Amino acid sequence: MTPPADGRWTDLDRPPLNAGALRRALTAPAGPWAALEVLESTGSTNADLVERARAGTAVPGTVLIAEEQTGGRGRLGRSWNAPARSGLFLSVLLSPRAPGERWGWLPLLAGVAAAEALARAAGVDTALKWPNDLLITVEGEERKAGGILAERVPTPAGEPLVVLGVGINVSLRADELPVPGAGSLVLAGAPGTDRDPLLRAVLRTLADRLRRWEEAGGDPVTSGVSGAYTAGCATLDREVRAELPGGDEVIGRAVALDGDGRLVIRTGDGTRRAVSAADVVHLRARPTGAGQG
Repeated sequence: MTPPADGRWTDLDRPPLNAGALRRALTAPAGPWAALEVLESTGSTNADLVERARAGTAVPGTVLIAEEQTGGRGRLGRSWNAPARSGLFLSVLLSPRAPGERWGWLPLLAGVAAAEALARAAGVDTALKWPNDLLITVEGEERKAGGILAERVPTPAGEPLVVLGVGINVSLRADELPVPGAGSLVLAGAPGTDRDPLLRAVLRTLADRLRRWEEAGGDPVTSGVSGAYTAGCATLDREVRAELPGGDEVIGRAVALDGDGRLVIRTGDGTRRAVSAADVVHLRARPTGAGQG
């Protein structure tokens, strides 16, 4: 019998996730997370988990995964949409055991964890574009294959939580890319594109990185987050233009991350200016050899 057009097995190259097996492997007592749920389709896992956190119906350590997102969001409300079962679309609810001023490192930490997981489970090198993009190489060109979104959430108990979202393009074909600069693991020639082991690797690596960061009191140096991010960051040592609200911009060479995870840009007159992810509307690389402007 022919399956319905909207059935779970319409595209045999994109089988559904095994929710039961993932739950057994990744939630307590065997795994590091408190709860795990796989949704067939939703607007946004981040929006869903934010709503549950505000209502007090989700506990820290909850993982929410969607086979399809119809209203996925990136940083600053930008859209993030992809065909059903073509990627990893997930959010986790955290109650970080670290000072609030260190929470700005969470999206960078998630980027490090995702890159490490993809290198191990997908067999593909992944670079980090500050502050929240995952880059892979497709036909010699850097392409965005994933992104991170962190949202601080007030709760009924008065203790803020964080919803951390991760989206990764796995099997998108060239004709399915939302924009020309996008990519996917398949297009990068990754030898591993089975979403179940990829998801397990991402969630286990994220849990491990979070544990080490919390044990270090959120210190980015002691926990190894800043060193790992700097080593894998494609933005550093490049000419960039940071577009800020109100039309202002900072042009120069990205030279470092400061202690708060902000990008330090050295301008043409030698001044160093740190910009935060919350302040940057766009960060664009400039051609090598471009003047400081």
